[in-house]
Amino acid sequence: MTVQTGSPHTIATIWGVPEGYDALLLARRAREHTGPVLHIARSDASMARLADMLGFVATDIEVLRFPAWDCLPYDRVSPNPALVAERVATLSRLLEPARGPRLVLTTVNAAVQRVAPRKTFEGQSLSIREGESLDQTFLIDLLIANGYTRTDTVMEAGEFSTRGGIFDLYPAGAAEPLRLDLFGDEVENIRAFDPGTQRSTDRREGLVLCPVSEFSLDAEKISRFRTGWRDAFGPGAAADPIYEHVSDGRRYPGLEHWLPLFHDHLETLFDYLPGVAVSLEQQVDEGLSARLDMIEDHYQARRQPAREGETPYRPLLPHLLYLDRKGWEAALARLPVVAFSPYAQPEGAPGVDVGGRFGKMYAKIVPGAQREQVFTLLGDAAREWAQVGRRTFVAAWSRGSRERIGVLLREHGLATETFDSWEQARKAKPGPVGLVAFELERGFVGDDLAFVSEQDLLGERIGRPPRRRRRADELIAEASELSAGDLVVHQDYGIGRYDGLETVSVGVAPHDCLRLLYDGGEKLYLPVENIELLSRFGSDQAGVALDKLGGVAWQNRKAQMKRRIRDMAGELIRTAAARALLVAPEFAPPEGLWDEFCARFPFVETDDQSRAIADVLDDMASGRPMDRLVCGDVGFGKTEVALRAAFVAAMSGGQVAVVVPTTLLARQHYRTFATRFEGFPIKVAQLSRMVTGKDATAVRKGLADGSINVVIGTHALLAKTVQFASLELLIIDEEQHFGVAHKEKLKALREGVHVLTLSATPLPRTLQLSLSGVREMSLIATPPTDRLAVRTFIMPFDSVVIREAIQRERFRGGQIFCVAPRVEDLDRLAERLAAIVPDARLVQAHGRLTPTELERVMTEFSDGKYDILLSTNIVESGLDMPAVNTLIIHRADMFGLGQLYQLRGRVGRGKQRGYAYLTWPQTHALAESAQKRLEVMQTLDTLGAGFTLASHDLDLRGAGNLLGDQQSGHVREVGIELYQQMLEDAVADLRAEQGRRKPEDREWTPGIVMGLPVLIPDSYVPDLPVRLGLYRRISGLSSDAETEAMEAELIDRFGALPEEVKNLLDVVDLKRLCRRSGVEKVEAGPKGMVLQFRNNSFHDPAGLVQWMAGWKDGAVRLRPDHKLAVVRELTNVQRVGLARKVLGSLAKIREKALA
Repeated sequence: MTVQTGSPHTIATIWGVPEGYDALLLARRAREHTGPVLHIARSDASMARLADMLGFVATDIEVLRFPAWDCLPYDRVSPNPALVAERVATLSRLLEPARGPRLVLTTVNAAVQRVAPRKTFEGQSLSIREGESLDQTFLIDLLIANGYTRTDTVMEAGEFSTRGGIFDLYPAGAAEPLRLDLFGDEVENIRAFDPGTQRSTDRREGLVLCPVSEFSLDAEKISRFRTGWRDAFGPGAAADPIYEHVSDGRRYPGLEHWLPLFHDHLETLFDYLPGVAVSLEQQVDEGLSARLDMIEDHYQARRQPAREGETPYRPLLPHLLYLDRKGWEAALARLPVVAFSPYAQPEGAPGVDVGGRFGKMYAKIVPGAQREQVFTLLGDAAREWAQVGRRTFVAAWSRGSRERIGVLLREHGLATETFDSWEQARKAKPGPVGLVAFELERGFVGDDLAFVSEQDLLGERIGRPPRRRRRADELIAEASELSAGDLVVHQDYGIGRYDGLETVSVGVAPHDCLRLLYDGGEKLYLPVENIELLSRFGSDQAGVALDKLGGVAWQNRKAQMKRRIRDMAGELIRTAAARALLVAPEFAPPEGLWDEFCARFPFVETDDQSRAIADVLDDMASGRPMDRLVCGDVGFGKTEVALRAAFVAAMSGGQVAVVVPTTLLARQHYRTFATRFEGFPIKVAQLSRMVTGKDATAVRKGLADGSINVVIGTHALLAKTVQFASLELLIIDEEQHFGVAHKEKLKALREGVHVLTLSATPLPRTLQLSLSGVREMSLIATPPTDRLAVRTFIMPFDSVVIREAIQRERFRGGQIFCVAPRVEDLDRLAERLAAIVPDARLVQAHGRLTPTELERVMTEFSDGKYDILLSTNIVESGLDMPAVNTLIIHRADMFGLGQLYQLRGRVGRGKQRGYAYLTWPQTHALAESAQKRLEVMQTLDTLGAGFTLASHDLDLRGAGNLLGDQQSGHVREVGIELYQQMLEDAVADLRAEQGRRKPEDREWTPGIVMGLPVLIPDSYVPDLPVRLGLYRRISGLSSDAETEAMEAELIDRFGALPEEVKNLLDVVDLKRLCRRSGVEKVEAGPKGMVLQFRNNSFHDPAGLVQWMAGWKDGAVRLRPDHKLAVVRELTNVQRVGLARKVLGSLAKIREKALA
């Protein structure tokens, strides 16, 4: 069917185009139209939905997205760089001829905004292919001119770095960054790489480089800006920081809002698409009116004089940056335009009806208790559709859920057929239900097909496409960077101060060493290959005394600490051993019902989440009591792990208790559990201070007689009056918020039952237990769907910025959390907010309200009756309100790091970007410790930073005693890292003794002197923190396979290995062989080699003598000082080879004797 198009000056309406069907219709239009097609959506979410579906049903069409900036008009912040890069990539692509059908998706907000003129991007794209010649200086100049930023490590779109012949860059619009390997000026190869691991993934034939900014800071543009600024705002405005930054060739936050000053004129998206066929989504006109009103409001607000102590904002006139209503109508008047409507064509209305209708939402039609009927209804509909020649498809959100839905459909007697592509699916005959995997929010019925979404069958869902996984060990390593001035602990010499990296000569060979300062200004040079002898002391360094080199105080302190830690480890092992001897029921998921329960999860499981669920199921089936910690960032899906565990336990006849720290969290969890368990024979109840009188008595009675299967509650569950008939699973959420007494009661409750602890910021005790191997841990480090890191602003309270933040959130239909540390601050803050945004609806919540009042306030807020919830930090623990995407913290300096992190985790949990403003009064000077906490918050901008935080938290609060709740541990005596290492070693040693094995001797590090240069040259890895990180990782290599992998990674990231780096890897390998062979020191030179055994003895003297006898001419002999000498003329290369051969032989002899 050919779709009619409105002629210029008229807008034809196409009726019967519900969501989902619009993608099929757009694909058809793009194929039938000779030029490009432009579709204007009402919102970013709608555009993203269309792009997802087109990615499945229109693989033959070039789909380009042109999103709007994700900041307000006249904002002080810049749009997201990745989003700007996508905009520029689309504009650049539009200047090139299409190779087939082309469809451009945009939003009304993006289309109304003026853009850089076409000449800005003409001729600015550069195509690079393997085997071509490329001048490096030219490439660097081109990248900088086009808005790319030079960095040490490429992580985000618009960045590049260069290391010798290796060029890393993240082009605009690319899915991942690329690595160019140059030999001279020739491009040898091009590879994609993972920004998380920095390792190459697959090879590419070529790439196209586009600009990543809508303006550049070259001399001509700077001059134009300066002239335009003075003309617009007068010569007196030259003292503005924006003007000063641009004059110096530097960018400034929010500079994009003065885009017209960089160009002689601006154009619009329509100028890039002359004669384009346009389609408008429903409500575009309303969206345009709202946007134009907002632009005018923000312009007028910015024209107001700046408040005291704030920098004035100099806004440009709106018509310079945006189209007005007349300009919009004039642009559309020249083009053929159609408007889509999801509804049926009313009688007599002009236009054409293409027959699409909304599908049924079966999950809402059928009550939860009769969920089985959903599949019966779908079966009836599919048979009816087949009779009239319609094909039926069910769209699942992932391949995993597609398989699961297929099982459920077949169990209900429906024939199914699975399709991996639309090319296959569109050829299907009516009859079997086609199963496809792509994100469709709601089903629809068209001419010859009907789509049913997973959401229609199973209720609300949010997709999580696969993301790059960060390995857990890499996440933890992120937390231990070393900076000059940090306190460090040397295993043998104690607490010193790291003073930088220095290349020293050992004989004639250069060697990189870490320079450490000790008491009295004494220096110690530690060779980089021995960096494992060093550990960070921790962040809390105030008042810590340095040790004296060669003094006995450190050794005494360490010996004392060892004894204490050994006692502590013994206690830990006894506790763990006692648990291991206990027997717990073996639980397994119920067949059939398990798939149905899992299918109700409204997300796609991430890899980490699936692993955590598998770990928990294995523990519950083991017959021993589970004691597992599931650690994952706020909103990463720990609750689902708990739901699955609770389902398995409850369906097996056991009772489940979920203990949470606050009544609000209890209410939220209760709702989640009750909804998910609806329709299953599981009774869920709640017990907290909000449940009173008769209800509470009934819950206690139900727990005692076993009629209640799952109970969610606060510490009210720990009261003596609460008795369980058969408690089998205890789930503890955010344990750190319970007091000492409650923790002791939890300890009593957990005996002999399965225990699952959930935490986003594991309290130090918990983290140490996990890392010490006494408690099992699952780490969920994978973020959900396109979940953007929350943009965090740390600044004195600025009324204009706060007003903008609130208005931005309200405009996109969201809500705001505003948090103050004390109840006394709330009224004053409420007055201030009322003055800034008088039309915002505000409500207060704090711990002094009665339970009923608090319940009412929170219910009304979550129902959308208020815009702003002003509260103390009761919003902190685990609350899930997806509509709340802006957080304002008043007096952020008065909150602890864990509190700030968890508060920030309350926003940005849906598909919208979250914003967090950590503020303090402009007149208030921050204490040093508060400044440090806020700085740490900014470093924790990466998603999945819970582990990094736990490490900072250990540092800031002291690690604490593992067995009690004393928060100030012995850490200040030896530093956090060594303390944990000693604890881990003590646990391992005690376990070895229990197993009648000799504990490993860890208290030594072999010394290797080869007379060879050992370092990573700064010409090879220029960035010092990266170099230090590599030293740390190389010193920890524990097998030949790891060494080979490291070698491959270094070549991949930095190019061919210099001799010095090869020597470093060789020395680390030799150290490993030394440990295996019991050799404490190896010295090699041109005349031979000398080896010194640990404690001057070898484990198998007879074997040693026999081995020595095998050498010709007495080249190997044992000297009177018990050292082994090998006399032989050796070149540099031969030294390493001989050392490897000798140590390898000795290791075999020793290991054979020990076996």
